[in-house]
Amino acid sequence: MRQIVLDTETTGLNPRTGDRIIEVGCVEIVNRKLTGNNFHRYINPERDSDEAALAVHGLTTEFLSDKPKFHEIVEELRAFVQGAEVIIHNAPFDLGFLNHEFQRLGLPSFTSHCSGVIDTLVQAKELHPGKRNSLDALCDRYEISNAHRKLHGALLDSELLADVYLAMTRGQNTLSMDVGVETSSVGELLDAGPLGEIIVVAASGDELAAHEEVLAGLDKNVKGQCVWRNYPSQG
Repeated sequence: MRQIVLDTETTGLNPRTGDRIIEVGCVEIVNRKLTGNNFHRYINPERDSDEAALAVHGLTTEFLSDKPKFHEIVEELRAFVQGAEVIIHNAPFDLGFLNHEFQRLGLPSFTSHCSGVIDTLVQAKELHPGKRNSLDALCDRYEISNAHRKLHGALLDSELLADVYLAMTRGQNTLSMDVGVETSSVGELLDAGPLGEIIVVAASGDELAAHEEVLAGLDKNVKGQCVWRNYPSQG
């Protein structure tokens, strides 16, 4: 599976009032492994950034003045994301800008070039209801160093988000992220002969109560019954 972790920086908050994209950063993941095949472009927006936005990303009008305009990099971007699943933190914001830029050029929407979109902010809220789920907060939660992040940057934030996404969804993969180690371990088990009796340790009363508390929080978050209610706890 090919996935692209994407982030943008912009001149402000609203493309409908003239704000533009000034930076795009993409990090490629294939079969849950970072490939190092990344995409990064600064873009001349042909306008100044709002003061609040400038304080966030630090990309001045002077710095961006000699960078390519969006129409000059759009074909590269289209080719890079084509057919991939795109991963974005707070996806509506970035997609709103990307779709607007594509529309300005008379092109099909950005999302039409992707196989799907994952919003890690939505995922994080489901996994950690009631907690802070900014990128910085998630880096702290999953022990991913962001000490070098003084200002927001599209490529840097994409690299951090890629690490967060892989950590946040690791339960969907194998226990080990190293294929070589996994292969070796399986071979050793087969050579060792028949496996012994599998021991199943039942959850304690306190653990079941904590599990129920988490489910209740999820129910409240979705204003109904969460999907995990379909899998009753085994005492």
